[in-house]
Amino acid sequence: MAMHGMRGLSIFISDIRNCQNKEQERLRVDKELGNIRNRFKKEKGLTPYDKKKYVWKMLYIYMLGYDVDFGHMEAVSLISAPKYPEKQVGYIVTSCLLNENHDFLRLAINTVRNDIIGRNETFQCLALTLVGNIGGREFAESLAPDVQKLLLSSSCRPLVRKKAALCLLRLFRKNPDVVNVDGWADRMTQLLDERDLGVLTSSMSLLVALVSNNHEAYWTCLPKCVKILERLARNQDVPQEYTYYGIPSPWLQVKTMRALQYFPTIEDPNTRRTLFEVLQWILMGTDVVKNVNKNNASHAVLFEALALVMHLDAEKEMMSQCVALLGKFIAVREPNIRYLGLENMTRMLIVADVQESIKRHQAQIITSLKDPDIRLSFFFSFLFACVISSICRRALDLLYGMCDITNAKDIVEELLQYLNSADFTMREELSLKAAILAEKFAPDLSWYVDVILQLIEKAGDFISDDIWFRVVQFVTNNDDLQPYAAAKAKEYLDKPAVDEKMVKVCAYILGEYSHLLARRPGCSPKEIFSIIHEKLPSVSTTTIPLLLSAYAKILMHTQPPDQVLQNQIWTIFTKYESCIDAEIQQRAVEYFALSRKGAALMDILAEMPKFPEHKSSLIKKAEDAEGDTAEQSALKLRAQQQPSNALVVTDQHPSNGESPPVFVGQLSVVKAPNMNNTEDHYSTEQVLSQENGNLSQVDQQPPSADPLSDLLGPLAIEGPPGATVQYENSAVSGLESGPDVVDGSAIVPVEVGTNTIQPIGNIAVRFHALCLKDSGVLYEDPYIQIGIKAEWRAHQGRLVLFLGNKNTSPLVSVQALILPPAHLKMELALVPDTIPPRAQVQCPLEVVNLRPSRDVAVLDFSYKFGTHMVNIKLRLPAVLNKFLQPLPVSAEEFFPQWRSLSGPPLKLQEVVRGVRPMALPEMANLLHSYRIAISPGLDPNPNNLVASTTFYSENTHAIVCLVRIETDPADRTQLRMTLASGDPTLTFELKEFIKEQLVSIPTVAQAPTPAPPAAPPTPQIPPNDPAALLADLL
Repeated sequence: MAMHGMRGLSIFISDIRNCQNKEQERLRVDKELGNIRNRFKKEKGLTPYDKKKYVWKMLYIYMLGYDVDFGHMEAVSLISAPKYPEKQVGYIVTSCLLNENHDFLRLAINTVRNDIIGRNETFQCLALTLVGNIGGREFAESLAPDVQKLLLSSSCRPLVRKKAALCLLRLFRKNPDVVNVDGWADRMTQLLDERDLGVLTSSMSLLVALVSNNHEAYWTCLPKCVKILERLARNQDVPQEYTYYGIPSPWLQVKTMRALQYFPTIEDPNTRRTLFEVLQWILMGTDVVKNVNKNNASHAVLFEALALVMHLDAEKEMMSQCVALLGKFIAVREPNIRYLGLENMTRMLIVADVQESIKRHQAQIITSLKDPDIRLSFFFSFLFACVISSICRRALDLLYGMCDITNAKDIVEELLQYLNSADFTMREELSLKAAILAEKFAPDLSWYVDVILQLIEKAGDFISDDIWFRVVQFVTNNDDLQPYAAAKAKEYLDKPAVDEKMVKVCAYILGEYSHLLARRPGCSPKEIFSIIHEKLPSVSTTTIPLLLSAYAKILMHTQPPDQVLQNQIWTIFTKYESCIDAEIQQRAVEYFALSRKGAALMDILAEMPKFPEHKSSLIKKAEDAEGDTAEQSALKLRAQQQPSNALVVTDQHPSNGESPPVFVGQLSVVKAPNMNNTEDHYSTEQVLSQENGNLSQVDQQPPSADPLSDLLGPLAIEGPPGATVQYENSAVSGLESGPDVVDGSAIVPVEVGTNTIQPIGNIAVRFHALCLKDSGVLYEDPYIQIGIKAEWRAHQGRLVLFLGNKNTSPLVSVQALILPPAHLKMELALVPDTIPPRAQVQCPLEVVNLRPSRDVAVLDFSYKFGTHMVNIKLRLPAVLNKFLQPLPVSAEEFFPQWRSLSGPPLKLQEVVRGVRPMALPEMANLLHSYRIAISPGLDPNPNNLVASTTFYSENTHAIVCLVRIETDPADRTQLRMTLASGDPTLTFELKEFIKEQLVSIPTVAQAPTPAPPAAPPTPQIPPNDPAALLADLL
C-alpha cells in the first residue's frame, strides 16, 4: 500500500497500539472519526493527499471492527482520480466498505468501465479486482461484456486476462441469468489452447462453473482437457515457476479432472484410452513421502484422479489398483493421510466390483477404528482430538458400508467390543449402526436378540429408544423367538446393576412371554414378578407404566389365580392410584379395575398381535443422521444391493385394554408406549370399496337403568329398513378405487393418446399411501418427480409440491392448475414456467376445509420436454381423514353424547355386507390409521368396537363423531355400523368413508367391449345376519 510518508496515519496507528484497554481505544477512534467527519465537511480545503490519508484511516478503523457510516462518497470519488496512489486507495476502500447493493456504486460504474476498456494495465487490474470482489447484479449487467472481451483479447498481458477470467467466474456464479455465455463453447476451446498456465488455470476454473451448469454445450472442450492433463501429468511440459515440489501445476490438474467429472461419459475411444493412461500414470507415481507439502499436493491430485476413475466406471483391474493404493494410505500413521484414505475407500463402495477388494483390508480398517490415538503430548492431545475422532468415524462409516451377509457377524462383534472404549460422542452413532447391521444381516434371530441386549447393556443411555422398540417388534412377530427372548430377558434382569432401558425391554418381554417359561426352575409367575419388582424403586416415572403393564400381564397369565401374588400386585396398583403422574395413575386405576374381571381378563389383556410388514425406522434414522457424501453413498448402496435376513415389522393396534408397546409410522421414528397417545397414526394396506349396504333409520330409545345394556346392547339401535338415501357422487370421489387399480382417477390423461410418457410405479398406490402419511412421491416419470410434504392442523393444511427435474435439460412450459372441490378452499403459489436441469422447485399449497365431503381436489399438471408434451391430472391427498383428530373418550363422556344424538339424520346405521375379512385388532388398526381412536372397554361385547374422533372445518369448527361397529365372529364378511355426530352431512360422509375402507371390491378383467350390466341378483341373507336377527326381534 502506498502509505509511505503519511505521518498522520502512522501516528494514529501508534496511538491505537499504545492504548492500554478497549475503552481507551474506543475514545481514540471516536476522536479520530470526529476529526475526519469535520475535515470532510470542509471538502474544498482537502488536497488529494489529505483525502487519501483520511480514507486510509477509515479503512483501518473499519478493520478494527468499528462502524464507519460516512465518508463513502469520498472513497468512491477517489476511483476517478488520475493518479495511481489515489485510485488504488479508492478501489481498495470501496471494495471493503460497500456491498453490492450500495447506491454509491452506481456512481462508479462508468469510471470502472473506462478503466477496464482503457490501455493502462494497472488500472485494468484494479477495476477487475473491484468487480470480482463485489460481483453485484448491476455490475454484471453493465460490465460482463467488457470483461469477456478483455479475456479473449490477444493484445492484453496474461496478468490482465487471468484477472478477467476470475472476474467473469465470480459474475457468472453470482448472476448466472445475467451473464450471457451462449455460444461460449468455441471461445472456451480457444482459451484451453493457452500456453500461459496462469491464464489456463483461471480459464479452467471458469470452465468448471460452465460445465456444472450445462455440460451439453461444451463437449468440444473435453478432448482439450484430456490433452492438458496429458501435458501436465505425463509429459510434464510445465515452466519451472509452475512446478510445486516437483509436481507440475497440481492446481490445474485438480481443476481439469474436476471439469471432466461433469461429462457423463467419453465416447471417443482414443480420448478415453489417453485419459486412462494418464490416470494410470498418476496412480502408479503417487506414494507417501516425508515432505508434508509434497504429500498434500500429490494426494490432492491422486484423490481427484480416484474420483474421476469411479465416475468413468473404469475396468476392474484399475479399480482394484485404486483400492490397493488406498490400503497403503490407511496403514500410515500420519492422521491426515489415513483420514483421506478411509474417506475415499468409503466412496469406492459405490462401485460394486471392488467390494471384495475392500474386504481384504477389513483388519486394517478395524485397527483404525480401535487405534488409541497417535501418541501426543498433553498439550497437543486436545488439539488433535477432533482429527482422531474423525478418523474413527470414517472407519466406522467404511465398516458400515462394506458389511454384508458374509462378514456381518465379525464386524458387529468388533463394534460391540469397541463400544466399551469408544469416545462418548461416538457411542450413539456406533450403537445405532451396530443395531442396523445386526438387523439386516442376522444369521438367526436369537443372535440378533443377543446383540441388541449386549448393546443396551454396554451403551446404556447412549442407546436410542428406537433400538429396543425394534427388538420388541421382532420378538412379537416370531413365535419361536419368544421363549428364548424371555429367558435372556430374565438373565439380564437378574444382574444387580441394570440400565433403565434394559429394565424397559426386559419387563415388556417378560410381561408378554414369561408364561412360556413357567415350567423352568426359577421362572414361576411369582419369581418373575419379584425380579421385575426389585427394579421398581430405581426407575424413573417414564418406566413405571411399563412395569405396571408387565404386572397386569403376569397376573393375567397366572391361571388359576395365585391369591398371594394377586394381593401383592393389587397393593401396587392401589399405591399408584393417587400418583401425581397422570399416565401412571390412569394405568394403575384401569389395571386394578380390569384385574377384578376374573376370566374376562384373558380376553382384555390378550397377547399383542403381530406387526404387519414395515420398513425399519432405524435405517431411516441412520440416513437422516449427519454424514458426508461418502457415508450417504454407502448407505444407499447397501440399501439397494445387500440382501437382508431380518424381518420387517409394523404397527398393529389391538382392541384390548392395552396399547401396543411401540407405534411405528412408515419411515418415521418409533414412539414410546403411551396409553393416552392420541397423535399416533397407523399405516396399513387398504383395499377400498364402492358403495355397498343398506341405510337404516335410527329410532330414539327410552333410557334404561343400565346404561351399558341400553346403549350398547343388541337392541340399542333398531328400526325397520327404510328407503336408501340417495346422494350424488362427485366426479372425483375421495378413496373410491383400490390401490391395485392403476388408472382410475389417480391419473387422468387430458385426451386419449396425448401422453406418450409412461409413469413410473403405480400412481394409485402412491396416492393411497399419501392418504395415510404426510410425505412421499405423488407422481414420477422419466423426466419429472412430483413429491408432497404436508402438515395438517385442525381445518387447515399446508402442502408443499416438490417438482424435481431428473434430466440434464430444462423442463419448459410448466403449468399447474388446482381443481378444488366445493368444500375446499385452495391457493397454490406461483409455479415457474421452466425447471432448470437437475433442479427442484417448491410450490406451497394452502388448504382450508369448509365442510365435510369425500370429494378430492385434482392437480392439472403439464410440462414439455423436447418434443414430448405431457399433461396429467393427479388426485391430491387432501381427503376427509386429514381433517380428523383422534379423540379417546371415557364412559362418562361417551354415553351422554350418544343419548343426545338420537335418530337420523344425526345418527345413521347401516348393515354392511361384502366386508373384507379381518380380525378385530386389524380393524381397530385400520380405524387408527385414518385418525379414528378406539375407546376400549366401553362395549361389553368383545366382538364390537367403539371409536371416536373430532372433525374440523371452517364452517362447523370441531364436531365430535361417535362410531360403533358390531361384528359377527361367525361371519367376518358383514357387520353393522352406527355413526353419530352433530352434523347430518358429516354423519353420512364419514359413514360412507369408513364403509369404503372396509368393503372388499373384487377386481374383474374388463372385456374390450363391456356388455350392459345385468341386474344384480338378490343376495341370500344367512340366518345369523345381524339385520335378520334384528328383524326377528322387531
